[in-house]
Amino acid sequence: MNQQQNNIPDTTEVAAAGSSSIGGSRIRAGMIGGAGYTGGELIRLLIHHPNVDVSFIHSRSNAGNTIASVHQDLLGDTDLQFTGDLSNDIDILFLCVGHGEAKKFLEANTIDEKIKIIDLSQDFRLTPNSKLQTRNFTYGLPELNKQQIKSASNIANPGCFATAIQLGLLPLAKAGLLNEVHTTGITGSTGAGQSLSSTSHFSWRANNIQAYKTLTHQHLKEINQSLQQLGTSGPEINFIPWRGDFARGIFISSILNCDLQLKEANELYKEFYSDAPFTIVSEQEIFLKQAINTNKCVIHLEKTGKKLVVHSTIDNLLKGASGQAIQNMNIMCGYDECAGLQLKPTAF
Repeated sequence: MNQQQNNIPDTTEVAAAGSSSIGGSRIRAGMIGGAGYTGGELIRLLIHHPNVDVSFIHSRSNAGNTIASVHQDLLGDTDLQFTGDLSNDIDILFLCVGHGEAKKFLEANTIDEKIKIIDLSQDFRLTPNSKLQTRNFTYGLPELNKQQIKSASNIANPGCFATAIQLGLLPLAKAGLLNEVHTTGITGSTGAGQSLSSTSHFSWRANNIQAYKTLTHQHLKEINQSLQQLGTSGPEINFIPWRGDFARGIFISSILNCDLQLKEANELYKEFYSDAPFTIVSEQEIFLKQAINTNKCVIHLEKTGKKLVVHSTIDNLLKGASGQAIQNMNIMCGYDECAGLQLKPTAF
C-alpha cells in the first residue's frame, strides 16, 4: 500500500504474535469490511485457522467496536476490535465489501505487490477483468483452476449460485456431454446480505418462496465463462433462482439430456472430483443440511429415460463465499487445502 498517499502506518492496529511472511509457518491477514454475514464467517474461520494471525479488520462504520459486539456468535472467541486504520504489514488482504466497492477501494489505495488479495465481490470475476496497474485476478474455483490458484497473486472468489451450478456441470462439460440445461436453485435469506429489503424481512420470508431474476441472474456470466474454459460453448443455461424461507444454504437441480447410464455418470463425476476434498458425489439422495456450516458441495445424480438430473447443495456463506476464500488462501500459500475448514454440518 502507498503509505504516504493513504496515511497507512507501518505497524498493525491489532498486534499479531508470531506472524511471518508467506513461506513461513504463519501468515498475517487483513480484511476490508467485516460487519456483514460473509465477513462474520470469514472472521470466524480466520481466527481459528492454524496458520493465520489476524492483523486488522477494517470497518468505517464499526471502528472501535469489538468484533463480538457485532458478530455475537464470536463472543468469547476473540478480543479483536474493528479499526478504521489500514496497515501495510500483512501478507494477504481479504476484500469483504459490497459489489462495486472492491474496485473502488483498489483504485483509491495502492496495494504493495507483495500482498496477495482475495476479493469476495463480483468485481473481478469476469475475464478480461479490469486490471489495476499490474494486478490481475484469477477466478478462484479450486475444482477448476487449482493449478492457476497455486501461483496466483490475486483471486476473484466465485459467486454462491455460480459455485453450486458449476460444480454440478463441470464434469459433463469436460467430457463434451453438456447440452441445453434447465436449472432451478433456491437460496436462503443470508444470500441477500444484511441490508433490509422488502423480501428479507422474516414476516415476508416465513412460509414463502419467490422466483426472481428469471433467466437473467448475474452469475450466469461466470458460469458460461468456466464452461468455455473447458471447451464447451453454446449450451444454454436456463436458470431460475428462488428465494427460500430459510436462513442459509443453496440447493440446485439441473436437468439435461444425457446418454450415459447412471453408473457411468457417477463414475465420471467421482473421477473428475477425485482430487477435490470438498466436493462429494453421493449415490444417495442429498439434502441441504448436509452442507450447512461446511465448505462442502454435495452432489447427487438421478436418471430417468434420457434425462439426467444433477442436484448440488452448498452453504452460500461458506463454499459459496468465505469458506472458499479460505480454501483459495490455503492453496495460494502452500498449506493443506483443508486447513481451518474441517467443519461439522448442522444436520440436526
